[in-house]
Amino acid sequence: MAMMSRRKLLLSAAAAAAAGQIGLPPGPARAATAGPVAARDVLDDGVRLHWLEGGAPGRLAGGSTWGVPWPKGAVPKGQDFALRTAAGQQVPVQTWATAYWPDGSLKWTAHAVGADVAPAEHYLLTAGRPAAPAAAVTVKDGRDQVEVSTGVIRCLIPKKGDRLVRSIMRGDLEIARDGRLICLRQDEPGDDEGGTVKRERFEGRTEKVTVEQSGPVRAVIRIEGEHRRGGRSWLPFTVRLYFYTGGDGIRAVHSFVFDGDEKKDFISGLGIRFEVPMRGELHDRHVRFAGQGDGVLSEAVRGITGLRRDPGAAVRRAQVAGQATPPVATWDTRVSSRLHLIPAFGDYSLRQISADGFQIRKRTKAGHGWIPVDSGGRAGGLGYVGGPGGGFAFGMRNFWQLHPTQLDVRRAAGDRAEVTVWLWSPEAGPMDLRFYHDGLGQDTYPEQLEGLEITYEDYEPGFGTPYGIARTTELMFWALESTPAAERVAELTEAVRTPPLIVAPPAHLHAAGVFGDWSPVDRSTPARKRIEDRLDFLFDYHREQVDQRSWYGFWDYGDIMHSYDPDRHVWRYDVGGYAWDNSELSTDLWLWYHYLRTGRAEAFRFAEAMTRHTGEVDVYHLGKWRDLGTRHGVQHWADSAKQARISNAGYRRFLYFLTADERIGDLLRDLVDVDRTFLVLDPIRKIRTGPYEPDPHALGVSTGTDWSGLALAWLTEWERGGAPIAREKLLNGMRTIAAMPNGFIRGSGLYDLDDGTFKPNDTAVGVGSLGAVFGLVELCSEVISLTGDEAFTRAWLQYCRLYNGTAAEQQAEAGQSFGNQNLRQAHSRLTAYAAAKLGDAGLAARAWQEFDTGHAGYPRTLEFTSVRLEGSKVLKPVDEATFASVNASAQYGLAAVQCLALIGDRLPA
Repeated sequence: MAMMSRRKLLLSAAAAAAAGQIGLPPGPARAATAGPVAARDVLDDGVRLHWLEGGAPGRLAGGSTWGVPWPKGAVPKGQDFALRTAAGQQVPVQTWATAYWPDGSLKWTAHAVGADVAPAEHYLLTAGRPAAPAAAVTVKDGRDQVEVSTGVIRCLIPKKGDRLVRSIMRGDLEIARDGRLICLRQDEPGDDEGGTVKRERFEGRTEKVTVEQSGPVRAVIRIEGEHRRGGRSWLPFTVRLYFYTGGDGIRAVHSFVFDGDEKKDFISGLGIRFEVPMRGELHDRHVRFAGQGDGVLSEAVRGITGLRRDPGAAVRRAQVAGQATPPVATWDTRVSSRLHLIPAFGDYSLRQISADGFQIRKRTKAGHGWIPVDSGGRAGGLGYVGGPGGGFAFGMRNFWQLHPTQLDVRRAAGDRAEVTVWLWSPEAGPMDLRFYHDGLGQDTYPEQLEGLEITYEDYEPGFGTPYGIARTTELMFWALESTPAAERVAELTEAVRTPPLIVAPPAHLHAAGVFGDWSPVDRSTPARKRIEDRLDFLFDYHREQVDQRSWYGFWDYGDIMHSYDPDRHVWRYDVGGYAWDNSELSTDLWLWYHYLRTGRAEAFRFAEAMTRHTGEVDVYHLGKWRDLGTRHGVQHWADSAKQARISNAGYRRFLYFLTADERIGDLLRDLVDVDRTFLVLDPIRKIRTGPYEPDPHALGVSTGTDWSGLALAWLTEWERGGAPIAREKLLNGMRTIAAMPNGFIRGSGLYDLDDGTFKPNDTAVGVGSLGAVFGLVELCSEVISLTGDEAFTRAWLQYCRLYNGTAAEQQAEAGQSFGNQNLRQAHSRLTAYAAAKLGDAGLAARAWQEFDTGHAGYPRTLEFTSVRLEGSKVLKPVDEATFASVNASAQYGLAAVQCLALIGDRLPA
């Protein structure tokens, strides 16, 4: 890669930020904040990075990959980067570009370090040639298989067939083999009397293997296929395997899509399985399970502690520690002569059926009864089987959060043990994805609209289908040289629970000018402190509600509820569209901006879980509604409103750029042609008076909720250097929306699928309260900064000025008033944008008045408190707040963030 001097790179970054070239509109607030922030953060010796959770991990159980943004024009394409600790020790790093500014300069870069990275609390990323790893990751891409070596382990991956992984070797020793995907299916749920359940076992079959990265620090192998039995193939999967230099671990990201008939295809088990060669005596074979907290189950297949006769203290100590026991000839003969009479327990199982309870049990072998071992609340999600000469550790992230899950060890007393990580436990009952009611007689559109009036559920027969929804799970596997000590088990468990992530601080993210209008936390005045305290309260309250309300489970974890029922003291989990939120009013954006501003690890992990969920479960990945999301409801797929406002790429791009996660990258790329769904689904079919005959050159598309979802996908694809049509459609849309009389105020236009252009329709004014609250504000901020398009800027500023304006002002400019619009607090950020862009003090004062009034949000006078409810009112103690909607919280948060960033200098006391 091309070289640029460190000083030149950093001075360019600081100059670009100070000049306002960071993707934010100029104005008083920008001049006051951009320069100082850049000067503080862009240090003479590099960008200072740290671990998300703070401190320094001991020995990394895997590598780490993260993203760093750069100001516009500051870093040329092809720039080399070096990494070192704060003490000056060079760290091998692998770098690649993930996004570019329109001028071709780097916008985002991704970086990876290996498992043997020098431990430190802080690192410095600078311009320069990277240090080479001691043993580079190598990839041999052959005709029939891919071989990956980290310098510690080798992994063989077949390109076709029913094995995901053929073998994992550590040196000359095979640690695991025959890794494969397992699916158990039954044709009935098993809960109906008189039914005869038919059960089948499917195995994953690899159809395609792609080497996505090949070192020197990180390698990524993508495996695609379907689950097969006989002549049937279903449940398409993608598994990515990640390898890091110096590591003995393999990270796996497993994604599958449900493409069955929910009325007769019931998944009763879903997992990944390996065989582990077993060596040595039974008393030197060990099983480990991580329990709750730091608790570890440490047992041998044949235990020699607690016997009536004592083999000797040295023998007992060795077995408990997982070390090789002294030769049997040195034991007390009263034990050594009777070893064959001590039961060998070859099968172990840990099942986490709920978020609050796991059980461990064991048995000698199949055909014999299980005996209970232990139980607890929330297991760590890690297991191990092996001996002093080597063994296999396996783990699943969010193990208890994604219940029902299970870890199994089978036949550890034989030549080959079998380990299975069950993503869906076969002992939990089948996965039931059927719609939750019979339609209630809503067979016509008028009846369905009546149902919407009472339960807020937009029902339509056949639309509550799970066909095409997906789920992604993260796993870790290690080929260990020996049975891990308790400290090492804790280390591995923590890596499974919370994979270490390196991050840049909020000041650098802000100075780079990414993600539009926001600013780091500032409590420098009483008024700012009041708002910041409220923002913290709102975030903490909803984060704690996840645990108090147990918003966990395979299909649910990551989402939160929409609205509260103060009479029952529960969220409205069973009331139509008031239940699961499904990104309604951009909850995802609120959480991500809270992380960007605060740098809090809790905010990142909350937003990360939501992004994993909403991008997979709430969106269709197959079928006629592919790339559309489902509006909020009792089940994530239940509502009949299938919309691009839910599948919105704007909700995913934060996680992609901050972590370079390839699965998120797939989801973003899939959305580039989401506009084609307008040919197959009429979004206003229930109120349309005539037939729907879609013209691909004149589709009815809104310039608010529709176009924001489309355009954010195109913007992201353009940034990533992808398909040119994305840039073309984005710019054409901007140009032609601005050219229509009344621009955004029209609310919609006639859209051309081929080139993304709009033509005016018959509606001169079509302003709705939801138009700007699904990413349109953030989109317009970014594209105006990127392009400088004056006509588009005028059209957007007109909308921003008039939404909360008077009826007379609206009439004078648009020809008619907008009517009684909702969410005025949320739209105060539009007024603030216009104030900052135009330098209008009157608009700034109006924006703060709109914000503090709290219309459809939270007024300034509201006391933000919560009370603990106990006793007969609730099933368990919970905190009930003085507000009852996550959407109000999200919109308050987004309005506050953007008003502070845009007109914070005009904030009244």
